[in-house]
Amino acid sequence: MFNIVIPARFGSTRLPGKALLPIADKPMVAWVWERAMQAGAEHVVVATDDQRIVDEMINRGAQVAMTRADHASGTDRLAEVVDQLGWADDAIVVNLQGDEPLMPVANIQRVAAMLDQMAGADMATLMEPLAAADADQQSVVKVVASETGRALYFSRSAIPFHREGGVPAPLFRHIGLYAYRVGFLKTFVGWPPAVAEQSESLEQLRALAHDAHIQIEQAPETVPAGVDTESDLAAVRALLGAEQ
Repeated sequence: MFNIVIPARFGSTRLPGKALLPIADKPMVAWVWERAMQAGAEHVVVATDDQRIVDEMINRGAQVAMTRADHASGTDRLAEVVDQLGWADDAIVVNLQGDEPLMPVANIQRVAAMLDQMAGADMATLMEPLAAADADQQSVVKVVASETGRALYFSRSAIPFHREGGVPAPLFRHIGLYAYRVGFLKTFVGWPPAVAEQSESLEQLRALAHDAHIQIEQAPETVPAGVDTESDLAAVRALLGAEQ
């Protein structure tokens, strides 16, 4: 059994009030919550720092946790929720970002199952093949994994580097969907940011800097982009509006 927490803050530099922006007939965070509710989790909790999101989601029947407004990341918000709810250290919690209204349910289920099946792992996450033409985009996070599916490094640069004359290796995009064991999550948020994490602005590098085991595999289903910009929002509105 596993739990899902959906961090959904109101503030956003690019899209203020992003969590409550309408997509078809409901706000974005409601789409994410509905996907999560289909995944078979024991608990699905929306974690926010804003009363407007609390009111909206309670009215829709969601379990909501009000959290502090000063969290540096969604992972810190996640850690506050597991403390509030008293979840056991061996419980599994999936961090489903509140701006991923198109995240396939199969991927949510799989990332939780991976961690459950891999006793030695601290975290689990997913990846998908990446075209070489997209490898230089800094907004696309790349990952290299071992033969046994252990994440070795994440970067905004194209990795592995294709040296002229060498055999090109397959490229993979990291999907920002994580499962944690609660005990490890509590430890993780207590560590200071790692140098590589600060350089790349990638929080998962803090885990690797402390030799944490991040298990990774290809996602069962392709993941459309999340919502970071107005153009992303327009694309998601077109897709979800067509499903109505």
